[in-house]
Amino acid sequence: MSLTDPIADMLTRIRNAITSRHEFVLVPASRTKIAIAKVLKEEGFIKDYEVLKGNTPQRVIKIYLSYTGKKQPALTGLQRVSKPGMRVYCQKGEIPRIYGGLGIAVISTSQGVMTGQQAWKKSLGGEVLCYAW
Repeated sequence: MSLTDPIADMLTRIRNAITSRHEFVLVPASRTKIAIAKVLKEEGFIKDYEVLKGNTPQRVIKIYLSYTGKKQPALTGLQRVSKPGMRVYCQKGEIPRIYGGLGIAVISTSQGVMTGQQAWKKSLGGEVLCYAW
């Protein structure tokens, strides 16, 4: 099965798993998705992730979701910004702040995938992949 937007598929799977209060979610792997999972882990939105190699040639990312007390998810929202039909780019001075700094913008730069704050400190711009809060 071919997907038009694999990153949007990943974000939707995470959103659906959080809504159902699952402990983990499986997502087909790619370098960009692994980099996004790394950023979400560094920012504390997910517990952990691991890349699994199964019976098929396609690797899978197992993302462990993080919940606070009373099963409240640490990640309350994910929004895809740049889509295949309309790419969204920003320069250093245009990097968005999400909910006054409570959320993050995940940006793909020439030095890899990072948060908007890290890109701003390095004076980099790039493609805005998604927002997380």
